Amino acid sequence: MMNVMQTEDEYGPQTYQKYPVVIVRGSGAELWDDAGNRYIDCMGGYGVAIVGHSNPAVVAAIKAQAEKLITCHGSLYNDARAEFFEKLVACSPKGLDSAFLSNSGAEANEVALKLAKKYTGKKGIIAMKGAYHGKTAGALSATWNKKYKEAFEPLVPNYSHVTYGDLAELEAAVGPDTAAVIVEPVQGEGGIILPPEGYMKGVREVCDRKGILMIADEVQSGLGRTGKLWAVQNWGVVPDIMTAAKGLAGGVPIGATVTRKEVMHVLKKGEQTSTFGGNPLSCAAGSATLDYIIKNDLPGQAVTKGAFFLQQLKFLGSRHNITREARGIGLMLAFEMRVDIQNIILNSVKDRVIYTYSGRTILRLLPPLVITETQIRCVIDSLDKVLSMEKRANG
Repeated sequence: MMNVMQTEDEYGPQTYQKYPVVIVRGSGAELWDDAGNRYIDCMGGYGVAIVGHSNPAVVAAIKAQAEKLITCHGSLYNDARAEFFEKLVACSPKGLDSAFLSNSGAEANEVALKLAKKYTGKKGIIAMKGAYHGKTAGALSATWNKKYKEAFEPLVPNYSHVTYGDLAELEAAVGPDTAAVIVEPVQGEGGIILPPEGYMKGVREVCDRKGILMIADEVQSGLGRTGKLWAVQNWGVVPDIMTAAKGLAGGVPIGATVTRKEVMHVLKKGEQTSTFGGNPLSCAAGSATLDYIIKNDLPGQAVTKGAFFLQQLKFLGSRHNITREARGIGLMLAFEMRVDIQNIILNSVKDRVIYTYSGRTILRLLPPLVITETQIRCVIDSLDKVLSMEKRANG
């Protein structure tokens, strides 16, 4: 019988921080390994499992569409694509009435950056320190962390980074060749960093005053995770361009760049296309996902469950002196430690809870929005036990 771990290590890349577990099945906020052990999933596929693993509505839509048509290039019209376009635009911030469909968050951000340059006729992009926008060339140029970039330089020119939260520094960085500012409403990879009061509106005002575009990267923060369908709505801001991906099709690869028609239509035929972008399978899954999020008020669930989860994490913080801070918004949460979290993560896997991370000291929690209060309590009990173990190990 195939040894899954050995096979992946033998034939796959060495670029992922692998956990010693083979996952074969999922439902809601739970996963099962090949030995039948059940886990509570606070990684959520790095935020992909918004509506839960193998959501029945999404599965049904995929099955029905797969029996009809799986692929249809964008040069042909398609009913599933048209339906998804309508649903996506209808729930996007007011005025964003056109979308380009691709296959990932990085691709969605690449399209956004190209649109900004083409629309403005300028080349400069301002991004944020601590930002993460993907690992393709343009998106990587906007990403901050040097460990992702140095081996591949030189990257795309005319990118600069300013301090997230500092409006004066942002305004000073805008020059005559600046096309756009790209910003995560909540920094995810950076450690679940929320903007200071008034910052998002301030970014919008700087962009308006300087005549440049505002790009909101909602790849991780969108689709209800922060308690609003789109995180920018927490601060009453409408960007010029918004990107989405991760959970947008319930786990099927997809990316979307949403903007105004006048911005989208500066692209001429052939300047931006995608073989798989907007395929019927992902579009059917996307329509089912958006319907499920709205019908079941997952943003509202994120508010109540997230508040409870954060309260419990803060309680743990008061009990364990190896912790530094619990923070977040909705079900986009971080638990920062005073110690390296590698053993905490591995011991949590042994205790049947899976997290992801931001750097060496931050547990990042991006659970499905369908996680239950009972499951959250189980996570807290497990984490309490694991932190006690870690405290003893550190003396």
